[in-house]
Amino acid sequence: MNYTIDLSLKPTTFDLWHVCLAGTVVVLALILMTVLLSVLFAMLRCKKSQAKKSAQPQTSIPEPIVKIVEKIVEVEKIVEVEKLVPAPIPEPVILKEATPDAALQLLGLLQKEARFIDFIQEDIASYSDVDVGVAARVVHEGCKKAVHEHFTLSPIRTELEGNKVTLPAGFDAAAVRLTGNIVGSAPFTGTLVHKGWQVTDVRLAKLTQTHNANIVAAAEVEL
Repeated sequence: MNYTIDLSLKPTTFDLWHVCLAGTVVVLALILMTVLLSVLFAMLRCKKSQAKKSAQPQTSIPEPIVKIVEKIVEVEKIVEVEKLVPAPIPEPVILKEATPDAALQLLGLLQKEARFIDFIQEDIASYSDVDVGVAARVVHEGCKKAVHEHFTLSPIRTELEGNKVTLPAGFDAAAVRLTGNIVGSAPFTGTLVHKGWQVTDVRLAKLTQTHNANIVAAAEVEL
């Protein structure tokens, strides 16, 4: 069974489907017109704002550039002042020339009174602790005699060892040595571990020009 469709025929009825299709076309046309009008107005506004900006005179310098110029001028002024005022010359460090004569003289006194050099030069590994203890007692007594005869010693700190002490700001770092956890700045509070010693008087004999201080113990020959 064959059906023939005549394309030249015109619709004679206007049903619901055609109504929806026509409404959709109208809505799309309105949306398109609205978008085109919005784009046109935006372009007009941009052209007006650009025309206003170009009409204003560009005479003012931006603030960042002004600040940079001011800083450059300040640096140049500081450099000019430094050139005019000479830098202070640091004071030269004067080192004390230490002569070995006094140290050699003391070493000779310890040898004379306590046989100090003989003791430290001896190999004591083969001796018993009792023998070493007896010899150390003799050396101790002789060294104590020599030191007390030619030097006066006094403690740096008068507090008892083990007591708490407080070191104020500006304390003599050469006289007091800090140990342990050193954090921050003075004043410091800690435990006195050692009271320290300082020499308050020296009574070494004056040496003649011909005396050889390098000879701390003369060789002995028995006839």
